[in-house]
Amino acid sequence: MWILNKLTLFNFTMFKCFFIKQPHCPSFGGSAKNHASMKFIVFFFLVLISTLTGFTQSAYSPRDSSYSIYSSYVKIKKHYPDVRPVWSDLPKRVQAKSNVVYTNHKGERPLHLDIFYSKKKKKKKRPAILMIHGGGWTTGSKENLIPMAQQLAKEGYITVTVEYRLSAEAQYPAAIYDLKTAVRWIRAHADEFGIDTNRIAAYGCSAGAHLASFLGATNGLPQFEGSLDNQTFSSDVQAVLNIDGILSFIHPEAKPEWTGPSANRWLDDYGSYYERWKEASPLEYAGKATPPFLFVNSSFPRFHAGRDDLIVILSENGIYNEGYTFDDSPHGFWLLDPWFEPTLKYSLGFLKKVFK
Repeated sequence: MWILNKLTLFNFTMFKCFFIKQPHCPSFGGSAKNHASMKFIVFFFLVLISTLTGFTQSAYSPRDSSYSIYSSYVKIKKHYPDVRPVWSDLPKRVQAKSNVVYTNHKGERPLHLDIFYSKKKKKKKRPAILMIHGGGWTTGSKENLIPMAQQLAKEGYITVTVEYRLSAEAQYPAAIYDLKTAVRWIRAHADEFGIDTNRIAAYGCSAGAHLASFLGATNGLPQFEGSLDNQTFSSDVQAVLNIDGILSFIHPEAKPEWTGPSANRWLDDYGSYYERWKEASPLEYAGKATPPFLFVNSSFPRFHAGRDDLIVILSENGIYNEGYTFDDSPHGFWLLDPWFEPTLKYSLGFLKKVFK
């Protein structure tokens, strides 16, 4: 496994050098023919490592991970040519445990998470952040939020990037059950990682932001707990960081979702299953028990449908909230510079205020 991890890292680095033309890459010199040969070798090893990874992770169910940092970069670069992808880069002071199984559905479907935390042991317990990737409930993987998780961990937080079941494998509310189980796992392992169980945040992007918001809005509601592991622990979260995610599927601003493929795959047909769409909307549960919220949004209203209504409810109940919008920004901004750093800055500022 150690050799496999090293080869994977090597191939990822070489992929960036040959195909994305990252700076600070080694120069191999030689003719164009030699360079083409090197590309073939790198491609061969990428295929080999992918195959080996498939063997070592055979417990994974098929999933759609076509939505990635790289695919977002390629798409967004067409309209924003100066954007730069932000890749995984583990800070020196941070250590990681990868692909830890947090539950095993029916003994046949293990679900995994990664944990990033300081190498330096501290007497004072620290806040934890559950990091929930996006992808329209149909695609994406926990790896998409590793760069942000690493940077938050660098600042002293314990961050957890999490895998959950996507719509092709299990429709709503399976993802909710998975993620509440992940929060309970964090509390069950609090002593191991030095986690303050009274300071756990849910951080999500796009569909992940919707799911993070749902976790916060349904604190204490037993009907969304499911029957997976660690039932004696709470799944409550004390803060939500919503990065461009929908708050209500039935809000007029959400109209594009009513006929779009992603939400319909997760919730079934809007017209036939309206009550399910309503039930899956975090805004329906907002009230005096809702935790503080951070909103960081793109310039597209459909991705924050219901946000303004939620802000009214939060403000009426004296619940702290912050909101920021990047003008002329694409959905998916959090994966790329120049928006990655300010998103990190807003996140750290909010967390410092609510977890002081």
